[in-house]
Amino acid sequence: MLIALRDVLVVARSGHGSWTAAERLEGKRPKCLAVDPLNPARVYCGTADHGLWLSDDAGRTWGPAGSGVREPRITAVAVAAAEARGGHGVVYLGTEPSAVYRSEDRGAHWDALEGLNTLRSAPTWSFPPRPETHHVRWLEPDPHRPGRIFVCIEAGALVRSQDYGRTWLDRVPGGPLDTHTLATHAAAPGRLYAAAGDGYFESDDAGASWRRPMAGLRHGYLFSVAVDPADPDTVLVSAAPGPRAAYVPSAAESAVYRKTAGDQWREVRAGLPDNQGTTVSVLLATAAEFWAANNRGVYRSTDCGRGWQRIPVPWPNVYTRRDVVALALL
Repeated sequence: MLIALRDVLVVARSGHGSWTAAERLEGKRPKCLAVDPLNPARVYCGTADHGLWLSDDAGRTWGPAGSGVREPRITAVAVAAAEARGGHGVVYLGTEPSAVYRSEDRGAHWDALEGLNTLRSAPTWSFPPRPETHHVRWLEPDPHRPGRIFVCIEAGALVRSQDYGRTWLDRVPGGPLDTHTLATHAAAPGRLYAAAGDGYFESDDAGASWRRPMAGLRHGYLFSVAVDPADPDTVLVSAAPGPRAAYVPSAAESAVYRKTAGDQWREVRAGLPDNQGTTVSVLLATAAEFWAANNRGVYRSTDCGRGWQRIPVPWPNVYTRRDVVALALL
């Protein structure tokens, strides 16, 4: 397991009934993580101002990526398994200022995908803490259609390409403007799930139109979304009252919500830490489990997100004063 905190990457492993943890990329300020599903030992970590780093041994050792990326601040990375090349997936990379790159050789060389900043909505993009700029917050390759890639700009747009980034389709009316996490589903072609600063959104037509099912959510600033791999209608999100409560441990207040088909959102509490003092959780789903990581530690659910148990990953007190920015399972 890889846990990216604001200023360090924690590599946690289980064995013989216990967990160990080691810190990597100290001082590099990790921002995002991706694992190649075709080669799970291959891991990518984007950092703030130190570029993209790669590991071929599941996070034990790291080295810098190859040439071609102009911007040092890497804000999003994703591996497109549907675009397999020689036993590995094609890698997409997002930066600040907003730009997207593509690599077919595991990060050794990169091609810039031009045209993103010529979209009609581009002049309106702005990241509130640094309003003079903006960045790619999330990249989501379509698992059903090679070459389709969704790009979430923080803040201002969710845009998409149908042709490997050669051309771009702008945001659509009624869609999310501040998407933090976007998910797809292997059993639901065209379905998109967006956890955004402006709420929760779903699409059934690959982003051409959107709905906003918010009933039951007491917190409107959404950060992470995870979907049950066995059921595209069972969804979990993490949420907070606003950005400060989401990310600043001293002011933190957050919650995890769950919904199923035909039901509204319901807050999940069993086994999770108190809302007060807990930064917004990064969520992941695997075939049999949901995972959540926040400043209080790492939690696992084996009953589709209803109940949770804290995992005994070593968690020194200093970590409680940091927020978790990314999570990856190996």
